[in-house]
Amino acid sequence: QVQLVESGGDLVQPGGSLRLSCAASGSIVSLHVMGWYRQAPGKQRELVATITHFGSTNYADSVKGRFTISRDNAKNTVYLQMSSLKPEDTAVYYCNVGKIISGTYVSTDYWGQGTQVTVSS
Repeated sequence: QVQLVESGGDLVQPGGSLRLSCAASGSIVSLHVMGWYRQAPGKQRELVATITHFGSTNYADSVKGRFTISRDNAKNTVYLQMSSLKPEDTAVYYCNVGKIISGTYVSTDYWGQGTQVTVSS
């Protein structure tokens, strides 16, 4: 049974920083591609960042240069360091176990419960 638990969401002012964590059961983090998604009210869930088990990372254009995805295999945890936050970053953030098919990240049905990030003054 795969379990993912996100934490770290909060209310933060524009320009601020947050670090999200996704704790996974078993050795998922070291063996699989992991991704962070977000979903804002009334919008579709969008892929924000991915990291392969080799450590290769990829980012949505909207967060490139501001967000950093990383992982700690010993702790079975994936992180999303977010800086220079903007109001449009407000969303529920989810982590996901994925796979790479033809060079593209594809999500699986394994999701956490999400953590709310609100960027507002």
